Amino acid sequence: MKRTIYDEDHEAFRASVKEFLDRQVVPHLEEYAEAHALSREFWIEAGKQGLLGLEVPEQYGGSEAGDYRFNAVLTEELAKVNMTLPSCVGIHGDIVAPYLVHLTTDEQKERWLPRFCSGELLTAIGMTEPSGGSDLAALKTTAVRDGDEWVVNGSKTFITNGYSADLVVVAARTSPEKKARGISLFAVESGMEGFNRGRKLDKVGQDESDTAELYFEDVRIPGTNLIGELDQGFIHMMNWLPQERLSNAVGNLSQAAQILDETLVYIKERKAFGQAIGSFQYNKFLAAELVTKVEVTQAFIDQAVLAHTEKKLTPIDAAKVKWWTADVQNEVLDACVQLYGGYGYMNEYRVARAWRDARVSKIWAGSNEIMKELIGRDLGL
Repeated sequence: MKRTIYDEDHEAFRASVKEFLDRQVVPHLEEYAEAHALSREFWIEAGKQGLLGLEVPEQYGGSEAGDYRFNAVLTEELAKVNMTLPSCVGIHGDIVAPYLVHLTTDEQKERWLPRFCSGELLTAIGMTEPSGGSDLAALKTTAVRDGDEWVVNGSKTFITNGYSADLVVVAARTSPEKKARGISLFAVESGMEGFNRGRKLDKVGQDESDTAELYFEDVRIPGTNLIGELDQGFIHMMNWLPQERLSNAVGNLSQAAQILDETLVYIKERKAFGQAIGSFQYNKFLAAELVTKVEVTQAFIDQAVLAHTEKKLTPIDAAKVKWWTADVQNEVLDACVQLYGGYGYMNEYRVARAWRDARVSKIWAGSNEIMKELIGRDLGL
């Protein structure tokens, strides 16, 4: 069905993003995979294209689109290439950006945002801890005030962009007695003494991304690096999690739809027993089911994108769209692998890499089980 949420400006932006990806990114994907990181050149070029500052005011080098649909278009096009790109770029431009735009002082904005938009200041967010997983309220990293500074101790894990980030927004416990209401956010910058990074984690998929463990050993952070209000970090995180989950959903389905389109071409061309494998009734019915499920899910996502653009997306609806798209994505890609047969299990085929890349979608940004827990509570259960 024809989508109606985008206008000519959005589609013109889509064309420019696609041209950038085809010219500057796709030729280097194997290099990124070997390095387990997107190159700094990638970030600088993305900055030149205006892709990193969609939410940043123009006075700091951004475009301040004021329309989440531009974010969604960017995420869709990135996901058509692979899942690493919307993950890494999304962390920087969709997830960290609101913290630096809405919670910072004028001095902090001047210090960070121009380089954030240019790609010179790569960012990450440090929420997840080795023992906590989706339970953000149980984090153990601490920040203790010492005069005009804060001393941070603890660790984070599974941090996307973590190995090469120049600035990490770190959630730390500042008032332990307040539990969830005693968490604050700090900007920990590269080069601060005691801030160390572990190895790049060896993941099942998304080989092109740098995902790392972070360690804080008596890291002294100036008071001017507190982001937002003291002890309000958990509330700040909850306020922006819906956008993270929606961004995940947009990327989930865009990747699955792209690989499904490629699979449909494949099953029309691949022959078995003297005929195209797509003409066998089972495969024909399966393709019909997958295409329909993708289109139905797309309508659901588009409504969520519109709601968020109008600042009406609720945390519960974000949870619904996150878990549903992750399930649909994995179902579609698993079926595509099966349709490719043995070739679907070969890493040289996009379908195999897409299948591996997608599995984490049911885990990150809050596991699907946590999403269902949140929805169940909202139902009064």
